[in-house]
Amino acid sequence: MNQSLKGKVALVTGGTKGIGKAIADKLGNCGVEVIVVARTKPKDNINKHYFIPADLAQAESAGIIAKEIIDTYGKIDIIVNNAGANLTPKGGYSVLSDKDWDNELQLNLMAAVRINRALLPFMIEQENGVIINISMNPAKQPIWDTTMAYSAAKAALNAYGKALATEVGSKGIRVNTVSPGLVKTPQMEKYIHKMVESSPVTEEEAMKSLMDKVGYIPLGRAAEPEEIADMVKFLVSPEAKYITGAVYQVDGGALAVV
Repeated sequence: MNQSLKGKVALVTGGTKGIGKAIADKLGNCGVEVIVVARTKPKDNINKHYFIPADLAQAESAGIIAKEIIDTYGKIDIIVNNAGANLTPKGGYSVLSDKDWDNELQLNLMAAVRINRALLPFMIEQENGVIINISMNPAKQPIWDTTMAYSAAKAALNAYGKALATEVGSKGIRVNTVSPGLVKTPQMEKYIHKMVESSPVTEEEAMKSLMDKVGYIPLGRAAEPEEIADMVKFLVSPEAKYITGAVYQVDGGALAVV
């Protein structure tokens, strides 16, 4: 699999930390030329990925990114739309303003839509390419007081990915969605740290509380970012050449639906 990806060119949005960094590093270790996009340049770029600064919530960013990629590399083989975040306040429907809803949709849905729209013509011209959209379990299991708008945006991303896969499959492009559950990212570690600081609980108790909130995890732990990257690595490889239009849960068995 490592050799089969050598020489490919991949874009990973939100690729400087957490799941995105794990994906970028995993692909880079397979010989892929990796471009990462984020608002802030990472302090340490050990693998020396090509970096493009951009705020993907801004509509004009996608065209600027696409132009720089094509001007620099002349092609694009893999797109991983990983950028996303749950930005809205807690409290349910009554506390969510139109601006809150728009923020969630811009970052968690429209950023991927615009990146794909800007780069798909080049994939179609070369009659080959793979797109991976990174969703999250709340798309199928929303939590009313914390993920209402985020869940709606990610659910829309799932539906968009399926529709896009149907449209571009005959043109040699595969589109799949990877949907993690609880993952040990810097953002999650920060959340755990805040819980420990604000209440008399240990780190282990805080983690258990978080796991209980997202639901029972049969494997009994959160995922490492590298475990999400492993699924992405497989799906972008020729070994997955007959897989498209699918949503893969990588959640330790947490999602309580078939």
